[in-house]
Amino acid sequence: MIDQTLVPGRHCPIDYYYGAPALAQASPAVVDAAWIVGGLYGNPFALDVIEAAFAAEPAPQKRLVFNGDFHWFDAQPDWFASIQARVARYDALRGNVETECSRSAYDAAIGCGCAYPSHVGDAVVERSNRILGELWQACAHGNFAPALSKLPMFRRLQIGAARVAVVHGDLDSLAGWTFDVDLLSTPEGREHAQRMMLAAPFDVVASSHTCAPLIQSFSLPGIAARLLVNNGAAGMPNFAQDLAGVLTRIGIEPLAAWGRERLTALQLRVLHSRQQAGVWIESVAIDYDSNAWWQQFSARWPQGSDAHASYAARIQTGCSGTPATAYERI
Repeated sequence: MIDQTLVPGRHCPIDYYYGAPALAQASPAVVDAAWIVGGLYGNPFALDVIEAAFAAEPAPQKRLVFNGDFHWFDAQPDWFASIQARVARYDALRGNVETECSRSAYDAAIGCGCAYPSHVGDAVVERSNRILGELWQACAHGNFAPALSKLPMFRRLQIGAARVAVVHGDLDSLAGWTFDVDLLSTPEGREHAQRMMLAAPFDVVASSHTCAPLIQSFSLPGIAARLLVNNGAAGMPNFAQDLAGVLTRIGIEPLAAWGRERLTALQLRVLHSRQQAGVWIESVAIDYDSNAWWQQFSARWPQGSDAHASYAARIQTGCSGTPATAYERI
């Protein structure tokens, strides 16, 4: 039997681990509102919407955090350089994609660094490894590895009374799958996630890595509830019959205060909103130009390419699931 922990794309490198104590000891950045963007995947049209919306945010102290995998489909030098320059203006964390691009050479033994669990098929894993190899070439062309290697793996925020951890994977590692929807659907997975969440001193944990949106609450008698929020993907569809990306906003005031007309003008929709520890946690749809995105994606990744095989259907038609199933896990 093959040891899955040694298979490229299923392997979690030792330098991905940090652990909840490191997060707990980090000094928090104090803000009134945080826009948390995971899984941009090189989508410039989603980024257009995000930047305009963040510029309109009226909170006195605000922060736009890209919590990893802002690169992925942008595997050509000019495209990669443009995304890199735009994201670098804000608070960027590295995901497994940026971490593997930051290495001095593409490490075939690690592959994409996704640390895919067993329920993800081998063909998907192999395609992701090859996509990362092409992306690494685009990164190397612009010599962006040094800048990417300096990015942190997590961020701690203080938003009102809420203690917020922003990670790419889970509270242990950059590519941890503890917060995966499928794993959380099992008693063992739920128990493991609950132990992790309740042991950490955070009211809210914002993640992204699994590319599937969810909001889930964890609690036990005598222990303050913890809320997990995963935005899924900012640069790809997340639900059936909906081509929007999704981001997470956490703020002292809710987006509802902006008014529906203003949100529509900014190409935003609030999919789910709730309070935790006195702040608003909101999953926000990003209605970017999906036609323009498909044209750019398919020009770089035509039929027969690895990214087309793995992602074309999702980009064109959305994927399974609804906001109700993602956000009622409370």
